[in-house]
Amino acid sequence: MTALTETNLLDLVLLSKGKVRDVYSTSSPEHLLFVATDRISAYDVILKNGIPGKGKLLTQISLFWFSKLGHTIPNHFVTANIDEMPEEVRKHKDQLDGRAMLVKKAKVVPLEAIVRGYLTGSAWSEYQKSGTVHGISLPAGLLESQKLPEPLFTPSTKAEQGAHDENISPEQASDLIGESIYAQISQAALELYSEAAAYAHSKGVILADTKFEFGLVPSTTSSNEETLILVDELLTPDSSRYWPLEGYEVGKSQPSFDKQYLRDWLVGAGFKKGLESGKKGEEGQGWTIESSVVEGTKKRYEEAVKLLMS
Repeated sequence: MTALTETNLLDLVLLSKGKVRDVYSTSSPEHLLFVATDRISAYDVILKNGIPGKGKLLTQISLFWFSKLGHTIPNHFVTANIDEMPEEVRKHKDQLDGRAMLVKKAKVVPLEAIVRGYLTGSAWSEYQKSGTVHGISLPAGLLESQKLPEPLFTPSTKAEQGAHDENISPEQASDLIGESIYAQISQAALELYSEAAAYAHSKGVILADTKFEFGLVPSTTSSNEETLILVDELLTPDSSRYWPLEGYEVGKSQPSFDKQYLRDWLVGAGFKKGLESGKKGEEGQGWTIESSVVEGTKKRYEEAVKLLMS
């Protein structure tokens, strides 16, 4: 199977090209077409080659979670059935089937809504230095991968493509987007994480942390108000850290069902900040994933989807 890293929908207007998703306008003024390609990124760098079938896996698990958590907060999902989409989309069914969603247009809130249930990644790095996570003080003596006393809402900025998201404090986030929207997002994100983490645990999977994105749509009850909804993907291995419950041990890094495997390979291959465009001496040529790492990453994504949807 060949990875689909570029879409080619000649009759549609490409509005944006993200790390993974291509977003197109449609003839429906209220809807957009989200296409999950097989591109993959690590440390905000898009790798030159993708993971075959990854976009379909991301779409599959997002649809599962949109359905399962739809009672918590509305989301932007309309349909994944190509036959129910506008005519100009239907003619590309062979390319889009299984990896596309028709979604509601929304005004995206410029904040990455991260919830952490375990001490790992950049949170662990910060805690080792200062005893804090996103400026939030934590008890002394916590270990790597330890479950936090309670889930933490730890926002970051939503950077433009090619730039790095920046971890910020809750106070900074509230100043950035407004106190009312911040309160709604933080509450919704914590509720979503808690329910998803409990479900994942019942399937033998630890949801260590995840990232949500939110948007605003016109209220159906008042012309002067807006309603907060979930947008983008939901609880995928791209946006979450999933660990196997079996063998979980505090005090060390964990095996994972997400792209941590790819991140580790990339660092081992020589990546560091300042070398986003390629290896030292090969700047500008980009980073190409080794074939064994492509297969290993795909296997981990498939295992996550299989366990969570079993």
